[in-house]
Amino acid sequence: MGLIGAGPWAEMAHAPMLAEGPHTRLAGVWARRPESAARLGAPVFERVEELFDACEAVAFCVPPDVQAELGVRAARAGKALLLEKPLAGSLDGARRLAAAVAEAGVPSQMVLTLRYAAETRAFLARCAEIDPFGGHAANISGSLMGDHPFATPWRLERGALLDVGPHVIDLLDAALGPITGVRAHGDPLTWVGLLLEHEGGAVSEASLCQAGVGELPPSSFAVYGRKGSAVLAHGDGDPLAAVAEEFARTVRQGGGHPLDAAHGLRLQEIIAEAESQVRAL
Repeated sequence: MGLIGAGPWAEMAHAPMLAEGPHTRLAGVWARRPESAARLGAPVFERVEELFDACEAVAFCVPPDVQAELGVRAARAGKALLLEKPLAGSLDGARRLAAAVAEAGVPSQMVLTLRYAAETRAFLARCAEIDPFGGHAANISGSLMGDHPFATPWRLERGALLDVGPHVIDLLDAALGPITGVRAHGDPLTWVGLLLEHEGGAVSEASLCQAGVGELPPSSFAVYGRKGSAVLAHGDGDPLAAVAEEFARTVRQGGGHPLDAAHGLRLQEIIAEAESQVRAL
């Protein structure tokens, strides 16, 4: 595995995940700041093409616009892609990247971390049993405030819809059925609300905020159906080990992964529609 990016999330999550094995080996890093890449304990490459030559697959931990650009180049180089959310900074960029992945026929997988947790899988299994008709979710944090390590330029510009929106929209989509419509209101830099319509008639609501202060509640997901209800429990497990294991299996066995670049494009289409509605208010 090659790693593109050497920021805080790469140092905290991606580099350890890929280096610890046993399913992956970190072959090297490329970043715009080589001095940052040197902290990750792997060979540092000056040119991204040299990194491509040294690996079978590439993981991305860079701003969305950079992922969209370099992901196309990696796909055309025949590399499998482990992609962060969102897929790109714009819908056009997401379309180009998803098209490049499809054209090259390379495996791809999104790091939608919630989906790899054992508690989430138990929650989704329960949702499948209860004939769901509605649900709600809330993701409230202060990650855009002060000197938080995730208060990066693209997040400060675009806010919660583009950052945590993929996680929340993806999980509601999985729990209640494919999303067919969205209505949005509010401000992504403070508080944004979503009303989501799902295939089959279910409806869900989501509240997103990254400007909270003080003591804040954990994220929450609840789904209600004709045969009961389901609430996502909070566990202590690390889903990143499952990310690496599933990606290695996807690359070695082929056959694709449900959280691939095409799925990332679906999420980006919903987010783009929500952003356009918020801007029109």
